[in-house]
Amino acid sequence: KMADVQLPPFRTLDDFLLSSARFSVPDLRDLTRWNNRAINNLLYYQTNYFITGLSVFGLVGYFQPLKTLLGGAVVTLVFLGFIWAAENKAVVRRFRRNHPTLCVFSILGSSYFLMSLLGCVAVFLFAIVFPIFLILIHSSLRLRNLKNKIENKIESIGLKRTPMGILLEGLGHEQEAGS
Repeated sequence: KMADVQLPPFRTLDDFLLSSARFSVPDLRDLTRWNNRAINNLLYYQTNYFITGLSVFGLVGYFQPLKTLLGGAVVTLVFLGFIWAAENKAVVRRFRRNHPTLCVFSILGSSYFLMSLLGCVAVFLFAIVFPIFLILIHSSLRLRNLKNKIENKIESIGLKRTPMGILLEGLGHEQEAGS
């Protein structure tokens, strides 16, 4: 089924941000409509959003390359450490019982190391979270046009599958037919 997945075309800057783009604050009392607008814009502009996310991450990486790499490495190692500890509870428990002093010093040492790299982790997380924030703001404020509605209808009836459609489906945010 992955062979059927197509990346939509890059939407022009004029359509995405400039003169033909129309923006409006969503009605905060009608969360269903706001959600529908955001999801449809995520589907329609997904290539633009992907490029925006990569660009912001690239800019942060360009201006703070060492912090971005170190932060990414720390986040990855902590994540892998949690997975390893969760899968090897007996080994961790036995080590803690047999070597309590070493355990305390390793916790203190790793805590100090993580605290010293906290700035790097913050830079790395900013490089990931800021583009997501920008994308959510744009998808919430951008009013849909006729092309957007037609493209989304084609995807909703299953004639076309896109990466964002698969991601949203996996998150349980399928678009409703007729929206």
